[in-house]
Amino acid sequence: MSEPSLPTIYQLKVVLVGISPMIWRRLLISGECTITDLHYILQIAMGWSDDHLNRFRIHSIEYGVYHDGGIVFSHDPDEVRLRDFQFRINEQFLYEYDFTDQWRHQIRVENILDYDPRKDYPLCIGGKRACPPEDCGGQWRFMALRQHYSLIQIMERLFEIIEDAENEEHDEELYTLSYWLGADRFDRKAVNKRLYDHACGENVFMWA
Repeated sequence: MSEPSLPTIYQLKVVLVGISPMIWRRLLISGECTITDLHYILQIAMGWSDDHLNRFRIHSIEYGVYHDGGIVFSHDPDEVRLRDFQFRINEQFLYEYDFTDQWRHQIRVENILDYDPRKDYPLCIGGKRACPPEDCGGQWRFMALRQHYSLIQIMERLFEIIEDAENEEHDEELYTLSYWLGADRFDRKAVNKRLYDHACGENVFMWA
């Protein structure tokens, strides 16, 4: 009896379109992953909370994971696997998230690799910067906010909050300021921990 063949591994680079400096992730994903799997992998890797509608456009066909009140897709996302597309190196496809803010992710197949039993898949092997805050208004609003929340502006406002701490609650504003302080950071280890937990069946979106 022949042994089952090992899955193909796709190295994907995911870039959030229209943002500068670039926000991106590099992922290793099994060809056995379904559209549903890929959706959740992207949500975790980018840092989204899966609160909004989504869709992929692959080979001119739309796929996606259904949310109440959203698009009904003609293909079951639990049945369509990455290997079904027979991707070639440098092929690209699109993933959209939140049709109001219109976050568009360009996904490129950088490489096609052999399965490595020493690795846990899916795996994030690179990335830069935090994804935008949910519901911040889209790419142009995000870029304007990024310019507004300079390090100097953040530090000046923090000093004001410290001086006024006894008079007002500032929890929501402190949360916003903490995001912009860390907007250029990307915690790959934390992403891989969440990817591993999700692969083990844990609900990693409970915090959202």
